[in-house]
Amino acid sequence: MSGSIVAVSVSKSKGEKKTPMESVHVRENFGIIGDAHAGDWHRQVSLLAQESIDKMVSLGLSVGPGDFAENITTRGVDLVNLPIGSRLAIGPVVLEISQIGKVCHTRCAIFYQAGDCVMPKEGVFATVVSGGVVRPSDEIELL
Repeated sequence: MSGSIVAVSVSKSKGEKKTPMESVHVRENFGIIGDAHAGDWHRQVSLLAQESIDKMVSLGLSVGPGDFAENITTRGVDLVNLPIGSRLAIGPVVLEISQIGKVCHTRCAIFYQAGDCVMPKEGVFATVVSGGVVRPSDEIELL
């Protein structure tokens, strides 16, 4: 299974939309440098499929990459059906899926706009096995 990177995004604070960047530097056992969610824990990097974002667009929302607070937006990879422990390669970067979905303790702005949000059900989280630079249009493949 392979696909591509649509966008890479970061935020300085937790609980806010992320801003798409031209590239991000991913550090082993840490996450994306400059992102609020990086650190020594199991959710160093978040991923969401563009196909999931497209579901929300079809409900009439004007949303895009980073709006669900995901770091990496993908296309062509069935993220939500990957088992925990699956590894994804983006050039030299290797991510290991550590969690699928998350509990949404507080309703985000997207939930109030659409009555639903895809990140708690379709977002995935990963730890960084090996680092490097990730850019939009990079290929991503299941190892």
